[in-house]
Amino acid sequence: MKIFAFILSFALVCSSAWATFIDGLEDVPIMEGLVQIQNDNISFGNEESRLVQAVLSGKNFSFAEVEKFYQKTLPQMGWIYQGKRENTIIFEREGEIMEIKNENASPLRIIVTVKSKI
Repeated sequence: MKIFAFILSFALVCSSAWATFIDGLEDVPIMEGLVQIQNDNISFGNEESRLVQAVLSGKNFSFAEVEKFYQKTLPQMGWIYQGKRENTIIFEREGEIMEIKNENASPLRIIVTVKSKI
């Protein structure tokens, strides 16, 4: 049943304008209008833990808009909103933590980090 709910949620997100997903985080969509900066990615891990970091950028967006998008979208992927700390929103799912940090306002530059809780 849990798998069915995940597949249904995933299909709903994918159907909305053929969502693009973050490289290395295939179930985390990129908000329309943002792009992933390929040279700034970090990804490593093993069977027990992982760390993935991606940088997104866009013009004419506020972090509040990005925050609203991910608070609406990520729970459909199983991520549970944990709150906000300074300029970072935090989610948690099955032993992992996701932090979405506002690094720069103009142009908007966001760092998305997913790491295992160890």
